[in-house]
Amino acid sequence: MNLFELKSRLSNDVIFETPIDGKFRLASILVIIYGDTPNLLMTKKPKHLKIHAGEISFPGGKFDNDSDFLETALRETYEEIGLTITREQVIGKLDPVITLNSGFLIFPFVTVLDTIPTLLANAEVEKILHIPLKAFLQTIARDPDPEHNKIQEMFTFEYQNQIVWGASARILKQIHDCVKS
Repeated sequence: MNLFELKSRLSNDVIFETPIDGKFRLASILVIIYGDTPNLLMTKKPKHLKIHAGEISFPGGKFDNDSDFLETALRETYEEIGLTITREQVIGKLDPVITLNSGFLIFPFVTVLDTIPTLLANAEVEKILHIPLKAFLQTIARDPDPEHNKIQEMFTFEYQNQIVWGASARILKQIHDCVKS
């Protein structure tokens, strides 16, 4: 699948209504797909972090006095990996997902770019991963851990012998389903 087809399948309205129940901590992430291959950009968190230590995830973070969830995703992406994305470059959103252990409701946004510049990870990122999208999505499997399936059906993906699970995997499952359809 090329970038044009991906843009077509992942494009939609980027407006989210703000939840008012206060049950979850709020966060947003940015799914970044780029290049002719195409590739997916993800990050590996350092093991010393208090939350999500050592996990592979998307650039993003908690809502913090931003004007909206999209601003949060754009700000956090810049802070974590030095990539500036404009609102106009964001082509869509995916359904929000809930984290299993940390109590976050995550709002995922999507951008599809021809190229990306050289990136620089901050202290919240151990490594920036450039993952071939097609092969990665083909690694989908049902998460065998019954503890992970408490809130909804869970999936895993694998990259270089590392398992991507939880909220990141549920976001990837949405991309998988969009691309597959």
